[in-house]
Amino acid sequence: MRILAVIFLLLALALNAGAENRFPKPQFEQGYTVPVVAAPDARSVDLERLDFAVLFLSLTLASWLVLKQRSRRGVFLLSIFSVVYFGFWRKGCICSIGAIQNVTLWLMDSQYAIPVSAVAFFILPLVFALVFGRVFCAAVCPLGAIQDLMVLFPVRVPRSIALVLGFIPYIYLGLGVLFAAVGASFLICRFDPFVPLFRLNGDFSIVLFGIALLLAGMFIARPYCRFICPFSVLLNWMSRLSRWHVTITPDECVKCRLCEKSCPFDAIVVPDTGKTSEARGTGIGRLKFLLLLLPVLVVTFGWMVSMLDIGMARIHPSVQFAEALQKNDQAKLRLMRLEMEAFESGGAKKAELYAQVGELLKKFRTGGWLLGGFVGAVLGCSLIGVSMRMTRVFYEPDRGACLSCARCFGSCPVGRKRIGM
Repeated sequence: MRILAVIFLLLALALNAGAENRFPKPQFEQGYTVPVVAAPDARSVDLERLDFAVLFLSLTLASWLVLKQRSRRGVFLLSIFSVVYFGFWRKGCICSIGAIQNVTLWLMDSQYAIPVSAVAFFILPLVFALVFGRVFCAAVCPLGAIQDLMVLFPVRVPRSIALVLGFIPYIYLGLGVLFAAVGASFLICRFDPFVPLFRLNGDFSIVLFGIALLLAGMFIARPYCRFICPFSVLLNWMSRLSRWHVTITPDECVKCRLCEKSCPFDAIVVPDTGKTSEARGTGIGRLKFLLLLLPVLVVTFGWMVSMLDIGMARIHPSVQFAEALQKNDQAKLRLMRLEMEAFESGGAKKAELYAQVGELLKKFRTGGWLLGGFVGAVLGCSLIGVSMRMTRVFYEPDRGACLSCARCFGSCPVGRKRIGM
């Protein structure tokens, strides 16, 4: 019955979210003047301050619940609050994931005035991850919290498949930064699968994608967080350097393996004494080869992605408009009526437009080198990491992958005894 109720609710959200797209959008006639907003009203400023305060308090509470109280129940209740407040009440915007693009555009464009809320939602989770681990993922992020509430029958994803899927967030992060840097599009927000659900409107295909992720999340725990979310890359890096991080048990591990089975995210690192039949020289030789392979991967992937500059540039509105003008595509130009009116009224010339497109292509080519090099470096470092073996005596969480969900606490007999459970 619980599963049927969840499915019914998701279908209802999909129908409501896509309802507004079944009607034509309003067309403004000539003479319409867009109002100029000089400054946000006082209520908006107060709401931004409230959002900042709630975010800070939620992160603080999550850190206390995970590291001090070791309470899964508390994390669960905080997740419900985050879905309600940061999700449905704030409509999921601005979120830390989308704020990546705001910060990128601010760094690249001196004329862009970044919202204070975007800075706060970008920096605070990273600061807390650097100090306490990924407590933001534990119960504060509404996108993660709504998925966490859907984990009912988790199954283990084969390690080889998980490693391959784990590259997607790095690629998505690189694309999001690139498109934001050149002012082409906020790609991450454009394809966010859950914000349309929180707003109860949006592109119907994106809504269905979000619902599909939630349904898949009943079995594959937090698929978006683990295999898509670009912000998880930054949180992973910060969490690996964290001053204090969640531990399965503060006492000696008895190696019962219950924590390993309780983690739906495969974020428990099993003991490894370091003993291996492989000769030491073989391991050192492999490491040398991978270190020499690393710059080759960086250059190769950089060149490959830079060759996609024209295809990537076509997502920019100016490039689309220039192509339509060059081909005299009347059908496409009619759809871009506002762009045509702005072009004609501004007195711009085609030569100037084509020159602008040329500069955009150069930016995309340079960005392609950087993006490809980044992906190649990630691949090379991952190969090096997989090839190395570290001595571990006890079961412990992967500091980067652990989402601090507190599920493993209740499974550990030593930890339960210590806190009187």
